[in-house]
Amino acid sequence: MTRTLAVVSAGLSQPSSSRLLADRLAAATVRAVPDEVDVRTIELRGHAHSLVDAMLSGFPPQDFKPVLDTVADADGLIVVTPTYAASYSGLFKSFVDVLGQGVVAGKPVLIGATGGTERHSLVLDYAMRPLFTYLKAIVVPTGVYAASEDWAGNTLSARIDRAAGELAHELAVRERTVMTDPFASPTPFEHLLSGS
Repeated sequence: MTRTLAVVSAGLSQPSSSRLLADRLAAATVRAVPDEVDVRTIELRGHAHSLVDAMLSGFPPQDFKPVLDTVADADGLIVVTPTYAASYSGLFKSFVDVLGQGVVAGKPVLIGATGGTERHSLVLDYAMRPLFTYLKAIVVPTGVYAASEDWAGNTLSARIDRAAGELAHELAVRERTVMTDPFASPTPFEHLLSGS
């Protein structure tokens, strides 16, 4: 059975430490999952204008709909954001705001964040975890925060492996949930009129 893993990186720079962490989390998850895994990476930086358009109009632009569908169709999700003002980035929150209602409900999610210093590591438990809990996602116990000095040490790899193992476990025990489009089978207008 093939599992689909959506990986969302909200890094703004090129190259991005958030993207680097997202790639390492995805690679560790692929190693930990016994099934085949189809990894689909989304870099929000390239979709910033589409995000604003979706927020202003209430509808995603045609070129942005496949990005939202990737998240909706995924069996699991890895999300990584840079830390700004002790929280997730505005770009990241804008993306979460345009996701359809219930898209991540029941979906296993591994949260990650990057920042210049370890002082901001609580962003995982005070900003990201409550956000995804509110959205009814299943957030794995271990979140991964990477400060600048973490990239040279060995503890980051251990945390990545532990978090990836937890996500792999959740992917293994959960049945795939298929989101249905609420507009796929609309009630005919004539039927709506006949009821009054």
